[in-house]
Amino acid sequence: MQVLRSVLYMPGSNERALEKARTLPADAVIFDLEDAVSPSVKDQARQNVVNAIRQGGYSNRVVVRINGLDTPWWKDDITALANLAFSGVLLPKANSVEDVQTFASMIDELGFPAELPIWLMAETAQCIANAEAIFGAHSRVKVVVMGTSDLGKELRLPPDVDRLGLQYALGRCVNAARLNGLDIIDGVFGLLNDDEGFAAECEQGLRLGFDGKSLIHPKQIDEANACFAPSPQQLSDSADIVEAWRQAEQEGSGIVVVKGRMIEALHVQQALRVLAKADFIQRREH
Repeated sequence: MQVLRSVLYMPGSNERALEKARTLPADAVIFDLEDAVSPSVKDQARQNVVNAIRQGGYSNRVVVRINGLDTPWWKDDITALANLAFSGVLLPKANSVEDVQTFASMIDELGFPAELPIWLMAETAQCIANAEAIFGAHSRVKVVVMGTSDLGKELRLPPDVDRLGLQYALGRCVNAARLNGLDIIDGVFGLLNDDEGFAAECEQGLRLGFDGKSLIHPKQIDEANACFAPSPQQLSDSADIVEAWRQAEQEGSGIVVVKGRMIEALHVQQALRVLAKADFIQRREH
């Protein structure tokens, strides 16, 4: 199982941030070579990331966001990462099936392990319009990350705490991700001093079906981890469902009712996933 409640962006140009990432409780950290790095320091940022990965200490939590395929830096980015041990590579502005396949072919040519996953940014109207095909373009693709800031800009959306203008894109991408068996991470919340707003957007993302939240500051980690983890009530209900189902199987009964709710196999599968997720989190944190 993979748990991605909190996914923190860290600028590749900031060596102190890369160092600090080793001690932070985020489920994954994205070492960013793209938006957070100005053109004048792209080469230095790339070397910083390579050095940090070589030094290790991140507990298999590092994903590297390279520059887009329409830039002069992406081939140097991915080539520099060859022969390093990290957890995934994030492709920004994945606008077509061809983009994903071109990138995957380059990874194969450079000899990356077959199990190295590709993460995709969904941040353009073109990507949203073809999400199902793009997310399923290659077997290496495992995770989608919403780029709500870039998408909102392209869609000409005004600031909106309810993200009304993004609802179609968010829902379609969740559906496309599940269609292809992928995890999907909600976009960032940029107001660092609005803790209440951040908590509300995490809750909205959870209700929309996202697995976690992408973050821009370490102060957001704890709230995201709490929101996207199973609640005590969920754990209790899930344990009751699994126990009642197993007892009914032993007794040869085809009817299972828990707290007035008729239970089917799909509810048991959901309950088992909740319990497995909680167990994974507990083992990671202890």
